[in-house]
Amino acid sequence: MNRRKFIETSGAAAGAAVLGNVAPVKGVSPEVVKSKVNAASSKIKLGLYSITYGGIWYMGPALSFEELCRRAKETGFDGVELDNKRPMGNPLDLDERKRGEMRNSLAKYGLEIPCVAANNDFSSPVPELRECQLLMVRETARLAKDLGAKFVRLFAAWPGVPIHEGVGTYDLTRGNEFYTFQRQFPFATRLDRYNFVKDCLREAAKMGEEYGIVMALQNHSPLIRGWMDTLDLVKEVNSPWLKICLDLPIFENLEKEYVANAVHTVGSLQVHSHFGGEYYRDANGTIRPKVLDYYANAMIPDYGHYIGLMREIGYNGYFTFELCHPVLNEDHTRGGIEYVHEQVKLANEYMSKIVNA
Repeated sequence: MNRRKFIETSGAAAGAAVLGNVAPVKGVSPEVVKSKVNAASSKIKLGLYSITYGGIWYMGPALSFEELCRRAKETGFDGVELDNKRPMGNPLDLDERKRGEMRNSLAKYGLEIPCVAANNDFSSPVPELRECQLLMVRETARLAKDLGAKFVRLFAAWPGVPIHEGVGTYDLTRGNEFYTFQRQFPFATRLDRYNFVKDCLREAAKMGEEYGIVMALQNHSPLIRGWMDTLDLVKEVNSPWLKICLDLPIFENLEKEYVANAVHTVGSLQVHSHFGGEYYRDANGTIRPKVLDYYANAMIPDYGHYIGLMREIGYNGYFTFELCHPVLNEDHTRGGIEYVHEQVKLANEYMSKIVNA
C-alpha cells in the first residue's frame, strides 16, 4: 500500500474483524529466490503456549508453570512459550526465587522457552498509557532474559481479553457492532496511532538490545491489517532487534500464492510462529482441523504448505500451539480442562506429522 492510500484510509475503523483489503506484492524478487535453502538445514520445533492453560477459556483452574512443563513434556512438545499474564507469567509476581524455580522446571522436563509474550498496546494517543506499556515490555524483556528465552513477542495494539462470568471473551473488545478500534479514541486517526506504535517499537527494540532479547512483532489486528503492515513497521523501525512473528491462522488471505509471497518476502525476518484452532479424529483415525470463524473465508490453514515455505526460507525456530478462545461443548455449555488436554494432544500429533514429513 502506498503512502497516499494509507493516509486516505487512516480514518477508517481499522479494527474490523475482516481484514481483506491488503493487496499482495506482485512476484518474488530474484534475491529471495536465490536465498532459498535446502529443507535439511531448517529445524522446526513444536511449542505449547501457556495461554492455553491460563484458566480463562474453560471450566477449571489454571495450571502452574511446573504443571504446564509436565503437560508439554508428556504430550511431546519441545518447549513452552510463556504469556506474561497472571497467574503464570506476570513479571510483577516473579521474584528471583520464583524465576529460579521456573528455570528448574524447564531443566527438569528438558524443555526450552523460546519466547515470552508481552500483550502490549502501543497505539494509545495518551502518553501515560503508552509509557506504562513500555515499562511492562521492559520487565517482560528482563523476564525473558532470566528464563533463557530469545524473543519477546509484541503486538501493535493488543485489545486485551475481558473476563465475563469467569471466562475470557473477545466479544467485549472486538468483533461486535458497537466496539471498534477507531471508537476507542475517535479523535485519533489511524495514521496517528500507526506512528505512536512505530515510536514505541523503536524504544522496545532498544530495550531488547539492552537485555539481548529480540523483539518479534506479530501480524495481529487491530491497527495491523495484514502481513504487509507488519513488515512496513519493522522496516521503518530498521533495528536488528525487531523482527517478525508471522502467524498463518490470522492471515487475511489464505490462498497459497498470497501466503507464499508473504513468507518469501518476510524471509529471514521471521523468527517465531504459532498454530491454533481445534482438532478432531475422524472415523478413519485421521486428525483433522475444525473450521473456525476467524479463518479467512472459512478456509482451513494449509499448514503443510506453510511449513514447506518456512523450510524454503531456512526457518529455524518454534511453531507453537495456542488454544486462545473459549471452548464449548456441543450443547454450548462451557468446556472443561479435559477437553483442552485432548486438544493439546491432537494438535501435537497433527503438527508433528506435518513437521516431520
